[in-house]
Amino acid sequence: MIRSLKPSDVNSIEMLLKKIPNFNQEEIKVAMELVNIAANDPNQTDYNIFVYEEEDQIVGYHCTGRRPLTDAVYDLYWIVTDPEKSGEGIGRKLLEHAEKFVSERKGRWIIAETSSKAEYLSTQNFYFRNNYTILGEIKDFYSVGDNLLIFGKFFNQKQN
Repeated sequence: MIRSLKPSDVNSIEMLLKKIPNFNQEEIKVAMELVNIAANDPNQTDYNIFVYEEEDQIVGYHCTGRRPLTDAVYDLYWIVTDPEKSGEGIGRKLLEHAEKFVSERKGRWIIAETSSKAEYLSTQNFYFRNNYTILGEIKDFYSVGDNLLIFGKFFNQKQN
């Protein structure tokens, strides 16, 4: 089941993030900043977090929000699944949910950014498998040799 974030989910999400081998402490801290904003201020609209729950356990989530200064472009800030549930389609279901969220708000684009490092090859392939294209790449963005890959998917407004 995919549902909106509740304040009581915060600790479970932090534990989930700590299970992801690619995430360092700084990345977890940034992810948790967004989770805490969404959990503690129900009136904010910048970070829309939805959790995937199985048997009362959070096994994934996505954080999506409209990109500032645009009229219809959305960022997929985070999409995370429990590595123990890899290959079960949870990431795809979360991505479809994020896309539906964007489409229902008449979004034109959904943008997802990731690293070019080999450790993120499965993430890159995930976006390719789900019909995302690379819109841009910034060399040495995160660090020397670690480029920023900008993936995107366009929504044809006539189909909405």
